[in-house]
Amino acid sequence: MSEHKRSPSSGCGSPEHTVHRRLFLQGALGASTASVASYNGLFGIPALADGVRQHGKKCILLWLCGAPSQFEMWDPKPGAATSGPFSAISTCLPGVQVSSLMPRCATIMDKLAVVRSMSTEPSEHFQGIDVLTRGDKPRPPFVRPILGSVIAEQLGHLDSPVPQFVLLDPCPEGNEFKGFKAGNWAGWLGAEYGPVRAGGKYSIPDLQRPENLTDADHADREALRKFFSRKFENEQQSAAAASYNAAFERVRGLMSCAPLFDLDTLPAEDRERYGPGAFAQHALQARHLIENGSTFVMVANGMPWDNHVFQHEMHQMLVPELDNVLYQLVTDLHLRGLLDDTLVIAMGEFGRTPTINEARGRDHYPKAWSLAMAGGGIRGGVVHGATDAVGAEVIDGKVDNRNLFATIFRALGIDPDEEYDLPGLPTFRRVEDDAAPIDSLLV
Repeated sequence: MSEHKRSPSSGCGSPEHTVHRRLFLQGALGASTASVASYNGLFGIPALADGVRQHGKKCILLWLCGAPSQFEMWDPKPGAATSGPFSAISTCLPGVQVSSLMPRCATIMDKLAVVRSMSTEPSEHFQGIDVLTRGDKPRPPFVRPILGSVIAEQLGHLDSPVPQFVLLDPCPEGNEFKGFKAGNWAGWLGAEYGPVRAGGKYSIPDLQRPENLTDADHADREALRKFFSRKFENEQQSAAAASYNAAFERVRGLMSCAPLFDLDTLPAEDRERYGPGAFAQHALQARHLIENGSTFVMVANGMPWDNHVFQHEMHQMLVPELDNVLYQLVTDLHLRGLLDDTLVIAMGEFGRTPTINEARGRDHYPKAWSLAMAGGGIRGGVVHGATDAVGAEVIDGKVDNRNLFATIFRALGIDPDEEYDLPGLPTFRRVEDDAAPIDSLLV
């Protein structure tokens, strides 16, 4: 198997800045929850997860929606007809190269783990997003929970006023985040484990109580709501009602810690380092949330990576931003002492074709593609797997979505073999078909 390793204690890049820890949460917040059937306690939390809960394992997913090109990022093919106009540059790992569009990440490759041998099935966005964020294909009639919901359920603290699963999504009007609709995020885990969705049109300027509503009035309204909810639950025994009540309590908790998302409260130099774009600022916000109590933050960026036309021009704009964002995020977490307990993942739903189409773009290609991870139980300085000379086939270390999810769960201390027991379905595991984790990536 093709692997390049460097001791995780070694360093090959120096921080360019000093750091500043914020102790309090600030900003505006938008919340979106849906009432779906909740099956709490489908499986017991294993002792391993109990230990992780105490250590506070967390995860940030940089979701590169639309699918970036591996050739212009992690798996350049210098000299090949498929390589495109950008050169390959050396990294701090001997013998390992990345695209010249990623000079900053090249200096912290000792902290990154790159998988160059992902090979998955879905070739369309909706199906690809579903599989790569839920871990497997659909299994009707039940909806698989998204990764953030599983991690929030296993490692989060439902009684915390700080949201445990946050989706930061620019999502302008008319461009809904593909693959997800209201109500299907947490699947069978229930609405209490769905995301608090913020950013773009999901930003609500104020969650504070109206000025004309006194503390006593607010308490009376809450008492009345609880009275009717308990009466309904006692008479109907509704799992959906229980899930709704839990989601309502979460929103009330958010009110108590709002404002939460005002980045103006963070040092100006931090905002400048990450960059002015929504994706960059949301990555900084993810760091801020993680260090203040959130368990899983997903940073999405619409669909800019779907470059069927003008591939090289588009990636020449997009990749440098990602290069800087990932560099700043990993470096910040390292300097704050948070990287060992915070898993960072940067990926999309598949890769792009080796060939360039007539519109000067690369099309969808799930057969052989790349992703990167860092921290949180992942060994830095590892490059797993390899593709052939033109990037068309995986020739070493082939892995798929199930292997990836087994790796993520193992890194976070969650048992991938734990069994679900859903009504009306055969028993099956959190990761099916005995899929093995990528052992070379695990600490």
